[in-house]
Amino acid sequence: MPHSDLTIRPLADPGELALFQRLDYVLDDEIADDLAAGRRRPEWMWVATRGERLLARAAWWSSGTGEVPESFDFFDVDDTLPPAEGVAIGAALVRAALRRLVPPGVTPPEYGRFIPVDWREDPDAGQVVRTRTTALEQLGARLVVERLRLEWLPGTPLAEPRNRLTFRPVDDREELIELMIPVLKDTLDFHSRNDLAELTPREVAVKHYDEELAGFTSPREWWRVAENGDGDPVGFVVPARNSYNPIIAYLGVLPAHRGHGYVDDILAEGTRILAGENVPRIRAATDVPNVPMANAFARNGYVNFARAINYAFE
Repeated sequence: MPHSDLTIRPLADPGELALFQRLDYVLDDEIADDLAAGRRRPEWMWVATRGERLLARAAWWSSGTGEVPESFDFFDVDDTLPPAEGVAIGAALVRAALRRLVPPGVTPPEYGRFIPVDWREDPDAGQVVRTRTTALEQLGARLVVERLRLEWLPGTPLAEPRNRLTFRPVDDREELIELMIPVLKDTLDFHSRNDLAELTPREVAVKHYDEELAGFTSPREWWRVAENGDGDPVGFVVPARNSYNPIIAYLGVLPAHRGHGYVDDILAEGTRILAGENVPRIRAATDVPNVPMANAFARNGYVNFARAINYAFE
């Protein structure tokens, strides 16, 4: 399908944000702050236009360091277009942007999108998802995981402590890494399993700590180790605040102590810590196949308010 009448380009400067926002997505209200904080840059925000009409947009994000973006989280098409045309324009836009943004030989960042819980049952929502994912599949991307997005709201009852476990702050980086290593055994988390295909458990734990947990600016004193009556570690929880929300960033039960329902005690402790800070919400996520973790969140009052999909480029 020819696109000689299309203009595909990055934004010239932050003043073009209004053009980018002619299409909409759930994260739109975060863009201005992200630009101000350096998590987004105009040259990482691309548009496809025909005359004055915005037909598609895409944007990438980073934690604020480095010249190559870390994630791909905005990709929208004008859904009044015929689906085939929307797919073609979207693919052309992302292809052009990736050629500029990602050095040769480097795998592009994963694409992640938040989608409605009922997207498979809702024809309109399903078409929105399929238009974007079909365009990415034409560029060699594939679905790697679908996740539940979960939320706890103030006023939701907090589980009373069962006094089976005691909780103390995490001592230091090394202690948490040593606890993370056995937790990776038989993990149901896709990204951890993917990393374990190439790295040792210790390397995976170090990578997750250094690339994810170490970046939180919220107090490390919130992080908790759970111990049983003998003083043995049973598991841990990392309540934190990212750039947008209070979250349960990581939770694990050591293999020797699984099967006793300790996950509920540990999750309840992490929830109590954040709730005690009078937060407006607590967010969390887990892979759809991780049914035990999803059930634990549900028992602790977390509601599945959306889903997320991740597509990886080959």
